[in-house]
Amino acid sequence: MSVTATIQNDGSAVLNLSGKTQKIAGNSVDTTRLRIRELVIDHASKTGERQTLKAQEGTGAWEIYVYPDGTVEPVTNDSKASEAEEVPMVPVRADLGPEKLEVPESVQTLPTRREARSFLVPNQAPEEPAQQGFRGLLNQMGIKVKPSLAETTERNERMLVGQHWPGLRTVTVANGKGGSGKTPVLINLAAMFARLGGVGVLGADANPFRGTLGWRTQQGPHEATIKDLLNDIERVLGPGALLAEMSRYVHHQTVDKFDVLRSRPHLLASDQRLTPEDLDNLVAVAGKYYRMLFLDTGNDESDPLFERIISRTDQLVVATSTRKDRAEGGKLLLESLMDRDAAGAALARDAVVVISVADKSATQADIKNITKGFKPICREVVTIPHDESLIDGWIKYDALAPVTQRACLSAAAAVARGF
Repeated sequence: MSVTATIQNDGSAVLNLSGKTQKIAGNSVDTTRLRIRELVIDHASKTGERQTLKAQEGTGAWEIYVYPDGTVEPVTNDSKASEAEEVPMVPVRADLGPEKLEVPESVQTLPTRREARSFLVPNQAPEEPAQQGFRGLLNQMGIKVKPSLAETTERNERMLVGQHWPGLRTVTVANGKGGSGKTPVLINLAAMFARLGGVGVLGADANPFRGTLGWRTQQGPHEATIKDLLNDIERVLGPGALLAEMSRYVHHQTVDKFDVLRSRPHLLASDQRLTPEDLDNLVAVAGKYYRMLFLDTGNDESDPLFERIISRTDQLVVATSTRKDRAEGGKLLLESLMDRDAAGAALARDAVVVISVADKSATQADIKNITKGFKPICREVVTIPHDESLIDGWIKYDALAPVTQRACLSAAAAVARGF
C-alpha cells in the first residue's frame, strides 16, 4: 500500500493515508518526520500490510518501506530490482528517530573525494534487543529478539523527550476552571523532561490564587518563594550572578531532577500577586539558568498576568479531568484563543490536551466523549489513568503505577513534538 506526505519547511505537513488526508502541525521538519513515521507504523500494524511511504520535502524526496512490526527500510533502486526478481528482503530498522529515515541514494548529493575514501561508517546506533515482556525474557535466555512495536514506540518517545532544543522552551499548563488537574500535569511533565533530558527544567507557580505547586512537590532546606527571587531580580540577572545561587530560591526535586519556584498558598493573592513585568523577569531568569520553563497558572483568563503568560508560551497544555465542567473550561479556553489573534489561534491548534481520570468511577465512554470533543480543536489528546498517588500530597514519579508512568511519557512526547 502506498502512503504520501508533503512536508513544508515550517514543519507542517499533509499526510494521505489510506485515502484520507490529514494535516499535521509542527514546528520542525525533524519532529514532523517522526510523527508521520509513527502514524504509518501504526497503520501498517493495524492492516498487517507493508506500506510504502513517499515523502516530498523542500530539500528533495525520499521513499521508505514500513512493515507491520515497525521495521523501516529505505527504498532504493537495488531494493526495487530485488523486489521485481522476488528476492526476499531482510529489513533493516531505522532506529529511534527522524534522522534515521534515510533519503534514497538517487536524491542524495554525491560524496566528496574525502568522503569517498573514508574508512568511517555513518554514525548510526545499532538496534538494542528487546528488554520488555516475553521478548525481553528470551533475550535474557540468550535468544536475541527484536523489540516489539510497543517497546520501539516507547524508546522513540524517550529519545524525543530526552533531546535538547536551542533556546528556552516555555510550557504553560492552563484551564480557566479550577480543579482540572493543572498542577499534577505540570509536575509529571517536568519530571519526564528532567529525568530523561537531564538538568535545566524549572516549574514555577504563576497562580496568584493559592497555587498548590509548593504543596505537591518536595521542599528544599529553606522557605523562599517566587517573590523572593523577583525581589532580587537585578542581582540574579546581573553579570556576576552564578548558577549555584539559584539554590537560594528554588526547591530541587532530588529524585525527579527538576526545580520548583513556589508561592505561599496561605497568603492572599493581594500579598503575592505577580505583574506582567514580573512574568517577563521570570522568563529572563529561566532563559539564563534553565532550558525549559513550566508555568502553573490561575483561573482568571482575563487577568493581565495570564495574557502575558500566553504571549510568552511556546507550547500550551490544557489540563482537564473527566468532569464535564472542567472539560468545558478547557474547550472555552482554546476557543477564546482561536478568536484572539493569529498567534493565539496557532497556539490553540498546536495545544496538547491532557485528560486526568481523577474520578475512578469515570467510564471509558466518559473519556471517549471528552477526547472526541477536543480532537478537532487541538493537536493531540492524552489520557492519564486514575492513580491514587496523584490525588493528594507530594507527587513522585516513582510512586506512580507503571501504566501511569507510561501515559506521562506519552504526554511529554506529545509536548516535545510541538517543539
